[in-house]
Amino acid sequence: MATILVTGGTGTLGRPLVDRLLDDGHDVRSLSRRPHTGTERPRPRSYAVDLRDGTGLPEAMAGVDTIVHCATTPAGGDMEAAGRLVQAAKAAGIPHLVYISIVGVDRVPLRYYRTKLAVERLIEDSGLGWTVLRTTQFHHLVLQLIKAGARSPVLPVPTGVRVQPVEVREVAARLAGLAAGDPAGRVPDMGGPEVLSTHDVVRATLEAGGRRRLLLPLWLPGASAAALRRGGNLTPEHADGQHTYAEFLAERAGGGLMGG
Repeated sequence: MATILVTGGTGTLGRPLVDRLLDDGHDVRSLSRRPHTGTERPRPRSYAVDLRDGTGLPEAMAGVDTIVHCATTPAGGDMEAAGRLVQAAKAAGIPHLVYISIVGVDRVPLRYYRTKLAVERLIEDSGLGWTVLRTTQFHHLVLQLIKAGARSPVLPVPTGVRVQPVEVREVAARLAGLAAGDPAGRVPDMGGPEVLSTHDVVRATLEAGGRRRLLLPLWLPGASAAALRRGGNLTPEHADGQHTYAEFLAERAGGGLMGG
């Protein structure tokens, strides 16, 4: 078994990835700004490292076989954090860096997507052995966005836009397999099992959460919205996920789905 370091190990993807790697018998290290907490046995070795300054990275990387880089923030700083991670990995002689990216980063000109694409290129040019997996949006993100919009009695719904939500635990399983293997470069994308209109997704989420809102069709201007209407965020040829968004909602329907 391998020694694997997961950045963002307490995040939406990082936590189930850490659990999966532990279940697979690996020696797992969880790196995040806040120490890993939980009741699982065994637990990962936790390193409270902020990639914004890189303090503590050499200690966290000592003896590591593979890094899985999940840490990210739309607020900015991903390029700087990735640069520090790559430099530390090269100094430590780590043979494999796995990066999770997003389907459409080369087609949808959102600022965050452009940053993810730049990080991909940084890793590809790093001289390290690397693997990059792009996935569609997680179920959790779709729910989070709809919950934010549902705070108002009128909920704008972008017209002509579709989504292909994927279950985060299935992404974690895919990443765990990649982390245990050899560097593979850019691997096939991974998408959820269904392509859904935003209207259908919003309506299903509200119904599951017992909420009623006036849905307002909204035509979004700009190049990014046009790219989304063209399906730049989708990968229907790689609908590899099994868990549907409806099943995701059903699992949470009794636990305050739209609360918070």
